[in-house]
Amino acid sequence: MNDNNKNIKMSYPFPKSTSARERVAKLLEVVDPGDTLGVLIDADPDAMASAIALGRLLWRKAAHVLIYRINPIKRADNLAFIDLLKVKQLHISQLKKSKITRWAIVDSQPHHNEEFMGFDFDIIIDHHPVQDGFNARFIDIRENYGATSTIMTEYLRAARIKPSTKLATALFCGIKTDTANFTRECLHNDIDAFRYLHSFANMNIIKKIESSEMTKKTLDKLHFAIEQLTLVKKVAYVHMGKVDNPDVLVIVADFFIKMAEALWSVVSGVWGDKVIIIMRTASFRKNAGKVIQKLFGHWGGSAGGHLSAARAEIPLSNILKEISDQSELPNFIKKHLTGLG
Repeated sequence: MNDNNKNIKMSYPFPKSTSARERVAKLLEVVDPGDTLGVLIDADPDAMASAIALGRLLWRKAAHVLIYRINPIKRADNLAFIDLLKVKQLHISQLKKSKITRWAIVDSQPHHNEEFMGFDFDIIIDHHPVQDGFNARFIDIRENYGATSTIMTEYLRAARIKPSTKLATALFCGIKTDTANFTRECLHNDIDAFRYLHSFANMNIIKKIESSEMTKKTLDKLHFAIEQLTLVKKVAYVHMGKVDNPDVLVIVADFFIKMAEALWSVVSGVWGDKVIIIMRTASFRKNAGKVIQKLFGHWGGSAGGHLSAARAEIPLSNILKEISDQSELPNFIKKHLTGLG
């Protein structure tokens, strides 16, 4: 291939009419046999599975594919995923940029986290709403898909690569997790990928990963959350205060949306210098991603998500300009939730 064509960058994702086979062909053109590809992820099952799948697709196409995560992993089920599937990845603190010749990001986009800033990505593959302001040699973002693992499964099938048990199990888990067992928005593509992977995946490993969610520490956090819970109309809200891992906010939000009385579940907490807000909804009328963007997007940071699940990360300093101290945070956030129910 002409080197000049290889370096042409895309500013927008592929048109929907582009086939999986065409996308895979373009993807394989991005790397050379001597390249070392660094794949950056915000590690969860979908992101990790997608990164592993990308490595499989580029096997023998690139010299090395190395996975780096930006986040700490403390959730017991995610740790079980890593342990049982032998996922090889490093924290970004161990990254040596000089060794990487090409960069990829999967299940995220460059603006999703400040840790992704400063990288000139060659490959961007994601299923979250498209954000502007970046380009890459390969951009495939399909925001209607339930999981990035679905996209990667379609790539594997287009490339006629039969997934190993390990890879199939990872992708199966990624789709299962990000669609919340198909209770969140998804397409027939997700269902087709799920059915395809079922014959290759190890169901015993899937069951063990799913049954590993709770620890004694998690139960202590849930006990605290239950005691702090406020239910106004159909909005279940709790502020968890300072947390050492934002994953606990996700677990609590997923827990409270199961309440019969709750149409919305909103959980907030302070992690480092950020206020994290997790939102879940069973509403037919409102889109959680759009709602959280409208309510909290103007405070800076990031805010967005999908129809039933959303997240905001706001610099604490921005909110402290509006309140006297952190003790007012719960009421400040609760005030902005008025009208959800």
